[in-house]
Amino acid sequence: MSHVPSSGWIKAAIWSIVYIAFVLWVAWNDWLSLLWLFVLPFIVDLFTTKFIPWSWWRKYKDEKPGLYTLCSWIDAIFFALVAVYFINLYLFQNYQIPSSSLEKSLRVGDFLFVSKMAYGARVPNTPLSMPLVQHTFPQWLGGGKSYIEHPHWDYKRLAGWDKPEKGDIVVFNFPAGDTVCLKMQNPDYYTLCHYYGENVVRHRKDVFGDIVSRPVDRRENYVKRCVATPGDTLQIIDNVVYVNGLPEQHREGMQLNYFVQTDGHVLTRKYLDEIGISHDDQKHMQGTNAYHFPLTEEMKAKLEKNPHIINITVESDSLGGDVYPLGHTTWTRDNYGPIYIPKKGETILITEENYHLYRRIAQAYEFKPMTIGEPYTFDMDYYWMMGDNRHNSADSRYWGFVPEDHIVGRPVFIWLSIEKDKPWFRGHIRWNRLCRPATR
Repeated sequence: MSHVPSSGWIKAAIWSIVYIAFVLWVAWNDWLSLLWLFVLPFIVDLFTTKFIPWSWWRKYKDEKPGLYTLCSWIDAIFFALVAVYFINLYLFQNYQIPSSSLEKSLRVGDFLFVSKMAYGARVPNTPLSMPLVQHTFPQWLGGGKSYIEHPHWDYKRLAGWDKPEKGDIVVFNFPAGDTVCLKMQNPDYYTLCHYYGENVVRHRKDVFGDIVSRPVDRRENYVKRCVATPGDTLQIIDNVVYVNGLPEQHREGMQLNYFVQTDGHVLTRKYLDEIGISHDDQKHMQGTNAYHFPLTEEMKAKLEKNPHIINITVESDSLGGDVYPLGHTTWTRDNYGPIYIPKKGETILITEENYHLYRRIAQAYEFKPMTIGEPYTFDMDYYWMMGDNRHNSADSRYWGFVPEDHIVGRPVFIWLSIEKDKPWFRGHIRWNRLCRPATR
């Protein structure tokens, strides 16, 4: 055995400690995971004795420079992909806010650092997947699935230091994203079937495209605010959320849609920018003196001081039946419930009144029978997620509960924020939002 420099033993010791800590974390609730410790001798060998010729290609640096260069690139890319894979799965990931459902708390164009350790990282259902690609390769790589369905691992969550609480902003996999129409993904498959019929959706591929199924960890990532936790009872009365009979605390960024009428005076884009209304939200109802905006209480108060504005009326939703569970209640977006949020281990009696509320839990999340007139015990905790932009948010009011196995992580801070409506050197980067906390 050739002499091993002390630096090699130091590196081996550091990486061995990191690896042992990782295995103990993974094995916290599953002692069989300790079998991964058998990899430890290979880690030590990599930095010390090198009985295994890990870098066999290095000896060809002078003889075959082309082979040396190719293998160097392969080695670097492989190491980077493995590192990114484990970091993305178990530690943190980047997430970009795609829609305005959390305006003004989180804004379109915000890039979030999302901690997966806070709630405990999930062991992946589909471990064989391409890092940084959620479910589909980009078209320039040919499209198609970015993961292999087998092996498929059951749900398991590693030890975390917290659980989602009321008020937390949470990243999670879209619960209704188990079945997807590739040409029309919004609204979701189940809503499309409700309005068009399942037979039409499945056979009109020219309109809806192919229909695919996705495992839990390959469904779209959503970000919303947790407003009710397991065991809570939630009700919405005239846009006010009540949890266990108590009204939700006022949030500075919460918005509702309003109709704003002027005396004929035109509200300019510059003025609306100053109020805080984004360009996408600045809607002038053609041929009238009326506008349609989402407003916070603070923004509404600013508009009320304008002498040219004669009326501000909140948008109402009077049509029932288009919220979860579709077609089985007269509830609306603004007046909803009461509804019980299931808690793991709790047993309820299934009745004709609550069957449709909990049927999807049994069929799609827990995969066991549910019968009217018999008790049902929940296997998981469930959460109720809503957007702060209450009238512009597709949330639990439309697709129901978020199971615990769909929880991805907690946003920690905003590391970049882009304002797409503004040029690069005049506000394109929102410098005042950089490194701001994203948890509340």
